[in-house]
Amino acid sequence: MSAFFAENNLSPADFDLILTGDLGKLGSDILRDLMRERGFELGNKYIDCGNIIYDSGQHCYQGGSGAACSAVVVNSFVLDKMAAGQYNRVAYFATGALMSPLTSNQGETIPCISHGVIIEN
Repeated sequence: MSAFFAENNLSPADFDLILTGDLGKLGSDILRDLMRERGFELGNKYIDCGNIIYDSGQHCYQGGSGAACSAVVVNSFVLDKMAAGQYNRVAYFATGALMSPLTSNQGETIPCISHGVIIEN
């Protein structure tokens, strides 16, 4: 996300909303810290799709599928808000891990990928 902002000469202030797929509570906290270290304060413009869908009382901990959470939130909540004129420019990062059961069992890091998309009214 920091590379996306830096390479495109953008900042969180340029957006009404900044979304990630499903980093869960822990991943969202880590992202906020990493972005702050790189000079980008996400503030209240940032939300994680998984955190919208899963309530902390459900004990899902790190949520579900980033692809599914993203699709549900963007195609309902976000597009509805854009149609109502509440959001005009959204940065959408459909985060996801390239999971393999062997990687986790071997104690290796889990590679991740994300593309950045700007959705505008």
